[in-house]
Amino acid sequence: MKLARFMHNGAEQVGIVTDKGITSLALNRLEDCMGLTAAGVRSKSSKEIIPLKRVRLLAPVQPSKIICLGWNYLEHIEELKHNIPEQPMVFLKPPSGIIGPEDDVILPNPRISSQVNNEVELAVVVGKRSKNVRTEDAYSHVLGYTVAQDITARDIQWRLRQKNEQWDIAKAFDTFTPIGPYVVTPAGIKNPHNLAITLRVNGKIRQDSNTKYMIFKIPEVISYLSSVMTLLPGDVISTGTPKGVDLIKDGDVLEAEIEGVGVLRNRVSK
Repeated sequence: MKLARFMHNGAEQVGIVTDKGITSLALNRLEDCMGLTAAGVRSKSSKEIIPLKRVRLLAPVQPSKIICLGWNYLEHIEELKHNIPEQPMVFLKPPSGIIGPEDDVILPNPRISSQVNNEVELAVVVGKRSKNVRTEDAYSHVLGYTVAQDITARDIQWRLRQKNEQWDIAKAFDTFTPIGPYVVTPAGIKNPHNLAITLRVNGKIRQDSNTKYMIFKIPEVISYLSSVMTLLPGDVISTGTPKGVDLIKDGDVLEAEIEGVGVLRNRVSK
């Protein structure tokens, strides 16, 4: 099942996406779909099917926090000459950086940063309050999966790393966290660790890999994170990027795609 958050006739709504269009649900938040049976979903559905061309898709969730993994694909570690982490390497991004499908990634003033990179990632959306989750129970806490980009001011990151200083600021700019277009529930994803993950820039493939190459898998990550912090419904866990990060520039069109989840399209502007 594909879930979306969207604007239609001036109202923000939550709905189910099918080949025919989108059907609005009588729910306030997409996260409220957690645990609904098919019959439960039908009971909250309107009868009207709205063509997708008549709606504006929004970022599917509004999380309290965005938790990201660094260095979670071996080839990405090698291209950036980093050591393999012994446990998940975690950093946070501010929710103010979130944008949705077709929104612009806005480049910083070049006096602040002139080397901004793409990073396509599979993102996990938390479905319920989660604390001290056992690895074997982790999937029961997942609402679904979406596509994310962890846009990064690489020059700032390198400069701060060389000084052994914290570099989260390189990830924290407004518009640096595109997510969407949908949240696909676990029933629609047979195995989240065997999905093609691709990033195209102006139609040319730049990143091309598979989620099977993640070093730390989703259940382990959820268990680890929930041992440190309480995960709340709608929180986003972005699971790291494969190799192929490079500069993006004004006018570029980014298409981040994950098999079975969808294509997240954003334009770069200044």
